[in-house]
Amino acid sequence: MIQVKLFDKEHEKDLERDMNYFLKGIDEKKLVDIKYNVAAIPEEEEEEQIYCFSAMIIYRA
Repeated sequence: MIQVKLFDKEHEKDLERDMNYFLKGIDEKKLVDIKYNVAAIPEEEEEEQIYCFSAMIIYRA
């Protein structure tokens, strides 16, 4: 059976840490694919941007 694990973090290091922790628990042979995305959303009142780092790990259960 194919399954997915979704991750969504505000900081790339948090995403990296959580994904690595999850990947330690599955057999490398069961890994199918990893999809990664970054979204930047400007804040209306400030000159800063909000970042969203997300990933999906596709694996065989």
